Amino acid sequence: MELKTILKAARLRTLPLSVSGIIMGSALAFRVGYFQWNIFLLALLTTILFQILSNFANDYGDGVKGTDNVNRVGPQRALQSGKISQSQMKRLIIVTALLSMLVAIALIYEAFGKENWVYVLIFFVLGVSCVVAAIKYTVGKSAYGYRGFGDLFVFIFFGLVSVVGTYFLYLHELDWKIFLPATSVGLLSVAVLNINNMRDYENDKAMGKNTLVVKMGSNLAKFYHYYLVVVAMLSMLVFSVLHLQTGWQLVYLLVFIPLALHLITVKNNKVLKNLDKELKKVALSTFFMSLLFFIGQIL
Repeated sequence: MELKTILKAARLRTLPLSVSGIIMGSALAFRVGYFQWNIFLLALLTTILFQILSNFANDYGDGVKGTDNVNRVGPQRALQSGKISQSQMKRLIIVTALLSMLVAIALIYEAFGKENWVYVLIFFVLGVSCVVAAIKYTVGKSAYGYRGFGDLFVFIFFGLVSVVGTYFLYLHELDWKIFLPATSVGLLSVAVLNINNMRDYENDKAMGKNTLVVKMGSNLAKFYHYYLVVVAMLSMLVFSVLHLQTGWQLVYLLVFIPLALHLITVKNNKVLKNLDKELKKVALSTFFMSLLFFIGQIL
């Protein structure tokens, strides 16, 4: 296997979205006077490895099931192209899963030490759950991505676990208001998946991949998408109102402009395959919303 092929299969372009929750959770912790670079960097590395694991597993699962075929829109996958064999992809999945758990253990130790064994156990279980969720999205007969549960799992892991979990790593306690930004990041992450599934609607339907879009139909999927993005923006606004944020703390609102333009594009879309370019817009908007929110807390 060439390094170039492995990096392509890792889909590095998906990483900004995956780290958005870590950045948001860290920003929320920084806002109340808690921030540690070691936890921040380990959390970023753990999430990046989880995302790469998910990408490898997704490539393998869709490749084995035949969902990745000539009718699929978007870049050709590694297994589909034949550049990586099934056995090689399995090895990549195993190695990445082990690496991600090792880094996760280091993160848990940095955050809680030896004393808080209850927290250590809870977060270890969360780490294992992340590995299982990353693999089972498309791999196996009971792959939840093929039964319409992808949206729910993305919301839980990209939103709640990522943002709230990161916040807890710093403070060892929770504040109910942080669930608002967590909801925002989670819903926008689901919006990315929904755009992906709308784009692949015809092929997924033909191959028996019953995503939520396939189940509800493309027209209803558009209305679902509007609610995802609008509620995500409202959640951030409610958080800012509750904390009386002003000035630079509201700089993240700039991201609402491309998100609003994105909704107009989705509304006017007639050919679902043309939504492919919208994936990057929503993913980067989510990333920059989290980054600008963090910058606003610093300034």
